[in-house]
Amino acid sequence: MRLEHIAVLGGGPGGLYAARLLKLAHPDATVQVFEQSTPEKTFGFGVAVAGRTQRNLEEADPATQADMVAAGRPHDMRMIVGDQVARVHNGPLIGIARTELLAVLDRHARDAGVELHYGERRRLEEVDAQLIVVADGVSSQTRTEHARDFGAEVEVSGGLYLWAGADFALDSAIFAPVTTAHGTFVTHAYPYAPDRSTFLIETDEATWRGAGFDVTGEATAPDESDTTSLTYLQDAFAEHLDGHHLIGNRTRWSRFRTVHCRRWTRGNAVLLGDAAHTAHYSVGSGTKLAMEDAIALRDAIDKGEDLATALATYERERRPQVARLQELARRSRLWWDSFPRRTNLPVDQLMVSYMTRTGNVGLERFAGTNPDVVRNGLAEFAGVDTSLVPDEGLVDWVLSQPLVHSEREWNTRMLSPADRDRLSTPLEDSSRTPSSECDLVRVTVELDDPWSSEADVLVKGLNDLVLAGRRGFWLTGPADRGTLLTRLDLGERLRAETTGLVVVDGAAENLDDLAAGIAAARTDLVCPLSSLTKETHDDAA
Repeated sequence: MRLEHIAVLGGGPGGLYAARLLKLAHPDATVQVFEQSTPEKTFGFGVAVAGRTQRNLEEADPATQADMVAAGRPHDMRMIVGDQVARVHNGPLIGIARTELLAVLDRHARDAGVELHYGERRRLEEVDAQLIVVADGVSSQTRTEHARDFGAEVEVSGGLYLWAGADFALDSAIFAPVTTAHGTFVTHAYPYAPDRSTFLIETDEATWRGAGFDVTGEATAPDESDTTSLTYLQDAFAEHLDGHHLIGNRTRWSRFRTVHCRRWTRGNAVLLGDAAHTAHYSVGSGTKLAMEDAIALRDAIDKGEDLATALATYERERRPQVARLQELARRSRLWWDSFPRRTNLPVDQLMVSYMTRTGNVGLERFAGTNPDVVRNGLAEFAGVDTSLVPDEGLVDWVLSQPLVHSEREWNTRMLSPADRDRLSTPLEDSSRTPSSECDLVRVTVELDDPWSSEADVLVKGLNDLVLAGRRGFWLTGPADRGTLLTRLDLGERLRAETTGLVVVDGAAENLDDLAAGIAAARTDLVCPLSSLTKETHDDAA
C-alpha cells in the first residue's frame, strides 16, 4: 500500500514517533504533524521507560532508542516505610526528562523528513490526507468532538495525585508513605536528570480535603501551580527531599482518568496513545503505550493491502494488548489507592505484595531477579530465619507453611481433603450460633473493586457475623483468573478489618497466584480446586 499524505494531530511522544516511523516506511509521502502548543510551553517532569518497552523501541528504531538511552538516567527502586527499606533491581529502567524526550523525537522526526507545525491545531474536517493519526492526548479534543463515533468513555478515579519535581537527583526510585495530621500521602519518585527528580504524590479524598487542598486548588489560576500544596508536601516529605525543594510546573491535584473507546477508527482517522486509551501511571506511562501503538500502526500499514484493512488489523491486534495492560493498571491503581492500609507489613513482605499486586509477576519470577528481597519477605511471612527459605520451589514451600489462627493450628496453608470437606459445607442458617471452630461464611464474590462502596457493605455484614461468633469466610467464585485475583484482594481487606479466618479457593492451575496471595497477606488458607462451581453460596446475604 502506498501512502502519499499522512497527517498527525498532536506532537507528543506518540505523535512524533508515529510520524517518524511512517515517514521512514513511506519516504515519498508527505508527513505532517500539527501540535497546538509550542516547545517552549512544554510542561511536565520525567518519564519512566521500562526495559521491555526499550527492547520494543530498539527493534523498531535503533537510532531513536540509542538517543533516548543516552539522555536517560538508569535507576533501581526502593520501598521506604519508616526506617525500613527494601531495594529491588529494575534492570534497564530509565527516567528521562519529558522535554528531552520530545527534543529527541523532534530531531529524529525532522531527520526523517517530517514537517512539524507547532502552534497549529487542526480539526479532522480541516485535514485533507489519506491517513490521519489522532494523537492529541488524554484530553483529546478530536475524540471529544467525535465521542459518539469513537464510542468514548472516561472513568474518573476517586483518589487524587499531583506531579511535582525536585531540584536534585535521587540515587534510586522510591515509593514512600508519610503520615501527617490529615492522613497519609504516598510518593512515587525517581531521578530523570543529573539535577532533577520526579515526585508524583497521591492521597485519598478525605486526606486531601482535610488538608484544605480542595480550597487551595480552586484558588489557583489554571496555568499556575498550587503552591500551598507544594509547600505542605515539601515539609511532609522533607526526609526524602534531604533539604531540597519541590518544583511546580502547572502542578495541580488531579484524578486519574481511564479512557476507553469502543472504536479506534473513524473513516481514515485512527486514535493512538492517550487519545484512545489510558493506563494508570503505576504500571508505566502513557508514553510507553503511545510509542508502542505507533509501532503497531506502522506494522499493520506495512502488511495491509488497503488502508481500511490496515486500520482494522491495527485495532484487532493491538486492542487485546492494551486491554491486558489496562486491567493490570486497574489492579495496580486499586492497590495503590489502598496502600496505607498495608504499611504494617514488614517492608520486604510489602515489596512482595507490591510486585505481585497485578498477577503479572509471580514469586518465582520475582525471586529470579531479586532473590534476597523475596527470601527476606517470605521469611517475614513465615516467621522463620531466612536460611530456611529455599532457593527453588517457593510456591510449594509457601503452601506448606503452618498457620496458627485463634485456637486452631493448621498444618499447611493448603487445605487437606478432610479440612476441605468440613469447611466447604455451607451453614443452613448464617445467623445461628456456630457449632464448631470450622463454621465459615461461604461467599461467592461478584465484586470488581474490593474497595468500593458495595464492598464496604459486604465487609461490614461479614464483620457483624464474626462478632456474632462465626469463625471466618470461604471466598469462592468463577474459575477465571481475574475473579480469583479479586477474591484474594477482598481476602486481604477482610484480614485487615475483621478477625475472621480467610479461605480463598481457585482453580488448581492458578496455584502460583494462591501462593502469592498467602505470602502477601491476602489470605490465610487456600483451596485449589480442579473445577469451580458457578453456583452462589452466599451465607452473608
